[in-house]
Amino acid sequence: MLNPFRKRKSRVPRATFFLAVDAWIDSTLYEAGFRARERWENITIFFRRFRVKGWRRGLIELLSEGFTMGTAGSIVLLALALPAFEETAKDWRSQGDYAVTFLDRYGNEIGQRGIIQRDSVPVDEIPDHVVKAVLATEDRRFFEHFGIDFIGLARALSENVRANSVVQGGSTLTQQLAKNLFLTNERSMERKIKEAYLALWLEWNLTKKEILQLYLDRAYLGGGTFGIAAASDFYFNKGVKELTLAEAAMIAGLFKAPGNYAPHINLPAARGRANVVLSNMVDAGFMTEGQVLSARLHPATSVDRAGAETPDYYLDWAFEEVKKIAPRNAPRSLVARTTLDMDLQKAAEESLEFHLRQHGQAYRVTEGAMVLLETNGAVRAIVGGRDYARSQFNRATRALRQTGSSFKPYVYTAAMEAGFTPDSIISDAPINWGGWMPRNYGRGYAGRVSLAAALIRSYNTVPVRLAKEHLSIPVIVEKTKAMGVESELNGHKTMVLGTSGMTVMDQATGYLTLANGGFTGSRHGVTQLVTHSGEVVYDFSRDAPEPRRTVTEQAMAAMNSIMVQIPETGTARRAALQGIRSAGKTGTAQAYRDAWYVGYTGNYLAAVWLGNDDFSPTRNMTGGSVPAMIWQRVMAYAHQKVELKPIPGIDKPFLDTAPGTVVAEAGEGPDEPARPSVLSPRTTGFLHELARAFREAPALELPPAPEALSSL
Repeated sequence: MLNPFRKRKSRVPRATFFLAVDAWIDSTLYEAGFRARERWENITIFFRRFRVKGWRRGLIELLSEGFTMGTAGSIVLLALALPAFEETAKDWRSQGDYAVTFLDRYGNEIGQRGIIQRDSVPVDEIPDHVVKAVLATEDRRFFEHFGIDFIGLARALSENVRANSVVQGGSTLTQQLAKNLFLTNERSMERKIKEAYLALWLEWNLTKKEILQLYLDRAYLGGGTFGIAAASDFYFNKGVKELTLAEAAMIAGLFKAPGNYAPHINLPAARGRANVVLSNMVDAGFMTEGQVLSARLHPATSVDRAGAETPDYYLDWAFEEVKKIAPRNAPRSLVARTTLDMDLQKAAEESLEFHLRQHGQAYRVTEGAMVLLETNGAVRAIVGGRDYARSQFNRATRALRQTGSSFKPYVYTAAMEAGFTPDSIISDAPINWGGWMPRNYGRGYAGRVSLAAALIRSYNTVPVRLAKEHLSIPVIVEKTKAMGVESELNGHKTMVLGTSGMTVMDQATGYLTLANGGFTGSRHGVTQLVTHSGEVVYDFSRDAPEPRRTVTEQAMAAMNSIMVQIPETGTARRAALQGIRSAGKTGTAQAYRDAWYVGYTGNYLAAVWLGNDDFSPTRNMTGGSVPAMIWQRVMAYAHQKVELKPIPGIDKPFLDTAPGTVVAEAGEGPDEPARPSVLSPRTTGFLHELARAFREAPALELPPAPEALSSL
């Protein structure tokens, strides 16, 4: 039998042990808390010495809040600037090693692009008065700031307030270079933030001399010239090292607005601007009044360049095309024969400017762009904006704008390939797609309609119903890409009504598939690349891939049978050509921000866009209004004295009943000058071959002339 007292004795020491541990923990926690409170009290007593009262406390609070808001703002600004830094990963230093001379379709020289490095004069070799003229006008504190000049910005704001207008800019030379290298001319706060950050990036990665060199080499100075060396040769027929002070002041005045102050366009304005530059040099302390007096009394006179017009937007695009198609082993100095037709280029520019002057203020629209192609794919004209001198941003090839209803032909083409026909019946009724309920322009519904009627009247619910119930967004995206559209489509369900951004060139390329019988891949702007010695390194007919069929013949014919009715009875009646069959589609984006008309005949295709650079809405402008009128004016000119071709799938190219080939008579009024007769492409090619044969033929040795003749 166990003794109960033995068990009790064994429990006493164990209980005592746990009580001791508990007491130790309690005492340790108490002592730690006591010491922590003691230390906190000491810290509090220490910081009480720094407490301020009265107005000082208000100042400290204000600075503290300012620091907090500044930190938050910096994070936001950095987040906005991050996309811009992606541009710095590209080869932004290179302007393209190519130096290209461009010819139009008839062999006439129309301009150059690229920079030959020997023509880029190092800053150390540029005369001192030339550099001072530029810095005094553009950024006199260039060597003192670090990309952003807050002192100069404050001075510019003060002068602008005093003059009650914008008389001085606050951007530094580095900020202007950042815009030229990486950004566009878009007027937005986001762009200015990116510009500021990129200016700091340039200052961090380049020396002041390198920044100044790039600025002098890349700035557009009017007349199709980029860089001070090219401007010196164009305006004064001399090298930059030979410029006088008066000539340097005139060129320095071009950096602000070459379109306003180009001496070959407006010599009095150029001289007035040069006088301002001379005053800036005196104000900056770079020269004295006595040193600039001779330049004031004897202003510069530029070389007469009257009539020297260059299709700069076209050349910018063609230069990029050259860099894509030139063989790797090709020489860097080339001659490019383009598809440009200067008559059509001028007609396109005139039509856009004419209608914007007539209707721009009423519709509150300021900008436009156009691409004109022959239906064989040759790009005949590109208008990237109203004034290249004011803005070199090519709105025809780079601006992504919402297409509105002009996107619907891609949806209907996919539907035709899926088995639908123009007579297929579909319901134009309210539809709900995941909470999205699109409505028609007139807010009404037509009920059961044919696909042809739905596209002609541009009903919104029908393409949405096709995409949701019969096709799919991936199918429509795939078909749009196959038709030659290169812009990135957003792939959202609203895309079927044109919410995805596309360029004017993409629109022209996509519609070209329907105008070219269902084939894609024929668009081109360069027919040949030739060395200066005459060697052909690229020939479009030889080296370009063959066009590929991307739309079946049946679907193409069905689409064209619908599209020809839109200018006749649909939304594009203002685009109708007298006696000529045409096809096309209007488009109006959300809030009237963008207005389109894309149309074609059997001969030509043109895409027209109107809108504002800042994406502000127009005053209720639709694609069937001014864009259609611009299209009609240039097309009426283009079809004069040409043999009309039928639209693929359409029997006749004309609207009247007269048999045989007709010559278009539209556009013979006083506002539409008649198009001059031009040689056919076959005749032009024959003459070029004949000229080449004469150049390559050995020189003939003529017998010596008789004495009677040699004495004359």
